[in-house]
Amino acid sequence: MSAPSSSIPATAVWSSLDVAARAEALRRPTQYTADAVRDGVAAILADVRARGDAALSDYARRFDRIDIAPEAMEVSVEEFDAADAALDPALKTAIRESVARIDAFHRDGGLREYAVRTAPGVDCRRIVRAIARVGLYIPAGSAPLPSTMTMLGVPARLAGCGEIVVCTPPRADGRADPTVLFAARASVGEAASRLRVFKTGGAQAVAAMAFGTERVPACDKLFGPGNAWVTEAKRQVAAAEGGPAIDMPAGPSEVLVIADAGANPAYVAADLLSQAEHGPDSQVLLLSDAPSLIANVRGCLDEQLARLPRADIARTALSRSRAIETASIDEAIAISNRYAPEHVILALRDADAWLPKIEAAGSVFLGDYANEGVGDYCSGPNHVLPTGGAARAWSGVSLSSFQLAISVQRLDLEGLRAIGPAAMRIAEAEGLAAHANAVAIRLADLAEAAA
Repeated sequence: MSAPSSSIPATAVWSSLDVAARAEALRRPTQYTADAVRDGVAAILADVRARGDAALSDYARRFDRIDIAPEAMEVSVEEFDAADAALDPALKTAIRESVARIDAFHRDGGLREYAVRTAPGVDCRRIVRAIARVGLYIPAGSAPLPSTMTMLGVPARLAGCGEIVVCTPPRADGRADPTVLFAARASVGEAASRLRVFKTGGAQAVAAMAFGTERVPACDKLFGPGNAWVTEAKRQVAAAEGGPAIDMPAGPSEVLVIADAGANPAYVAADLLSQAEHGPDSQVLLLSDAPSLIANVRGCLDEQLARLPRADIARTALSRSRAIETASIDEAIAISNRYAPEHVILALRDADAWLPKIEAAGSVFLGDYANEGVGDYCSGPNHVLPTGGAARAWSGVSLSSFQLAISVQRLDLEGLRAIGPAAMRIAEAEGLAAHANAVAIRLADLAEAAA
């Protein structure tokens, strides 16, 4: 392994690693603390479930270091208006433009209604309905994320969800971040009357939206990214009896960059840092078949880190990240599919040609100019994406995430005569006599009526 010149550990040469070393190279930082996080989250969930708003106030003092009474947790109309007045007009314009592009991308991504006649007299169809009450978690710990509000608020509005509940951590002054509040109104538009925002964060906010408190209503499905505690809380409430559905495991953030010798090392370094600055438990991976590119990226990392306000956070994330030298781009893509990253950037000369080989990823960025920065904010696709390897089976948030598909069927006399006997035979094979009888009793009445 070559000696590192930056905060990323020494480059690993994939072909020289045994099975155990390869698994270790792709291990997420959160896997080292999973047991402690799981137990801590379970305690918070039980406490909020038992004590409701009082527990939320206690956690605000403990974690956010502020006193906030239960009756002050919900954002008022006046606070929304103050946020609108406080923001720079250029920022408000940028958020509105982002909302328009997110709307344009998501509008046609919903579930499709359709109807089909499966047999004479048997008409089946699928209808689509909005999830009645959704809970959106908007991080605002070390950095507020109004972009997550737009990513979740727009499809919730497009779906027509009856109530949109938002939880976001309070600032030191006890208020919600004004950019998050402006983004909330901008995202839901005419649905603002169905919007409720509460100033609470972390696992306790997930518990509140999952089980309900005196003020925070219990939601049918929870959405949003977060740190390891928020993600674990979502997992646990989804597994609880009567708990809500969740969008996916979403957090901590991660990016995997596959770069060839022609990639711009400054661009690659910038992409790695844009992810690393999210939080100390974020992870970035660089895979390349060009050792010189990896070396040049290291130099650019050092140079760019020196200019970043969140350099300490980025350095911590980089210290748990990886640079891997591969024998080929094919091998790099195979490793990527095994890792199943939240974001994968193909910094390749013919990125489109490699796209068919990508089998597991939350979102793919093609070429030198499609960077995660625009993807996180305003290109259109959703940035709430599966992490921790969940991209092998989960998709990112879309309009369909906020919808239900309900099947409908109608049979006339001809239809029951046509398919009833088959249903009876299958029911008898399964030993479910009442199922068979539900068909037989009707067929008998039809036969009697026809006699």
